[in-house]
Amino acid sequence: MVFLFVLSTEHGRGEKPNLSDLLARLTNRRNTAILVALLVLVGLSLFALRALRLVSKATSGQASVSHLLLNWTGEEEPLPQVRGVFQLVSNLTRPQPKTKPYVPVSHTGVCPFGINVFLEQEVETEKRERTLQMVSEAGFKWIRQEFPWEDIEIHGRGDFEDRRHEPYRSAWAKYDNIVELAEKYDLSIIARLSNPPAWSRAAGDEIGTYAPPDDYTDFGDFVHAVVSRYKGRIKYYQIWNEPNIYPEWGEQPVDPEAYTELLKVGYTRAKEADPDCVTISGALASTIDLGPDNLNDFIFLQRMYDAGARDYFDVLAMQGYGLWSGPYDRRMRPRVINFSRPLYIRDIMVRNGDENKPIWISEMNWNAVPADFPDKPYGYVTEEQQARYVVEAYRLVQAEWPWVGVVNFWFFKRPSEAEQDQAWYYFRMVEPDFTPLPVYHAMKEYANRPPAMYPGYHQEDHWAVHYEGEWSTLADEQAVLGAYRRSEEAGPRLSFAFHGTDLILVVIKSEGSGALQVIVDDRLPVEIELRSSAPEFGVRVPIACGLTDGEHRVRIKVLGEGAALDGFIVR
Repeated sequence: MVFLFVLSTEHGRGEKPNLSDLLARLTNRRNTAILVALLVLVGLSLFALRALRLVSKATSGQASVSHLLLNWTGEEEPLPQVRGVFQLVSNLTRPQPKTKPYVPVSHTGVCPFGINVFLEQEVETEKRERTLQMVSEAGFKWIRQEFPWEDIEIHGRGDFEDRRHEPYRSAWAKYDNIVELAEKYDLSIIARLSNPPAWSRAAGDEIGTYAPPDDYTDFGDFVHAVVSRYKGRIKYYQIWNEPNIYPEWGEQPVDPEAYTELLKVGYTRAKEADPDCVTISGALASTIDLGPDNLNDFIFLQRMYDAGARDYFDVLAMQGYGLWSGPYDRRMRPRVINFSRPLYIRDIMVRNGDENKPIWISEMNWNAVPADFPDKPYGYVTEEQQARYVVEAYRLVQAEWPWVGVVNFWFFKRPSEAEQDQAWYYFRMVEPDFTPLPVYHAMKEYANRPPAMYPGYHQEDHWAVHYEGEWSTLADEQAVLGAYRRSEEAGPRLSFAFHGTDLILVVIKSEGSGALQVIVDDRLPVEIELRSSAPEFGVRVPIACGLTDGEHRVRIKVLGEGAALDGFIVR
């Protein structure tokens, strides 16, 4: 949930350029030649911007120039666009994030469309079902649903009976119903495990209702109980939420080392209960604050790595709010929070040797608060802009960030209108009475389109690939990310669409393999021989090069004695 993570005066549009400060910083970092080059570039940029506007006005094409600048700066108004161009040029004065887009990354070939729900707060089971029905119809394949510790192990250690109201009942009953409904609508659950009960702390709730337990073993036991109960039904578990900001670590300073220890306990116990489960770290909130209540996400993450967190999560999670600018805001400044912030988090992962793990975005949206609302801590967009920005955000993630997996919209609906006086209420997709807002209709149209691959290194199980016939997934340490897909006979097929100019297949050659027939668009078939006297893993076979940059269709058929696929690279 969005809390106090943007308390500084700098935000998505950034502060007004202060030339003296900029000059001072540059003088310390670069020599005079680079400084002169920057000033020349700024002048040329502003001159080019003015010239473009004059030309476009003369040719009645001003809208196209404005659209171009929107795709650079994320800004829609002329003055912010001009300021954005200036700030884009300043990107040249600092090292840019290294994201390694062409390395294989686990858990990224999944459908990216997820959404946060509050089903545990819906008293009527009919409303839970209607929620998931509408979520499914809108094209979402994931729900992020909290399984609050305080609502399941309510009265004491090992006590899973709810005695808060008569008649007494199993505390699991509500969550069993949620799991059953998710299965009915073919939705995968990301189960967020957090919110300890008061009994887990000697100080009770005085230290904060979100504060961690005194004994992390108690949390580990809870994680083990949940994962054991839903083994084979829920695969993805998130350990905590926003541990780097207040109040998610309670009424005390945030502590990356302590959170890492909690993460280790949760990860270990989850894997004991279900070795095949996927563990997701608590979503980092974006903040430039340096403590003690809120700690910058970059610093927090690096301290997690320093404390040994790398071996205790499968997926790194973060929040992805756009705030005051659109999804195409490409201004890269560490002290500014915009939708491009995942690039910095990815850079930290790469620098710590964790480039084969993905980022999943736990919460993403723009705040469509009423124009006359007295306080706008999360930015402000119209409902029309919200609908447009959310679709563009999903499009950008798929097209440019191959190291990102699921992106969860924040949020579907609240149970009632009681929170209409709070700005965060206006992140909703539908009203409490299920009346859809424009963003629901926009996502329903976009998310139900046929999937495609975009530039990056993708695994053989990518959600855009349609397999026909007999295929099996085999584990092998020599394979890319430890597994590959194989057919043992001639005839099975696969097909997919991709956006790009080049396509490379990653295959495994062996003595018992046949060949693949590949057709791209309406071109002549190409046959790829896979037979080899000795096994060869990770063999890259170019299929297409220099195509028109756009969507292309690929059809592949297994010939001979079978074939093994281990990935696809799109450029």
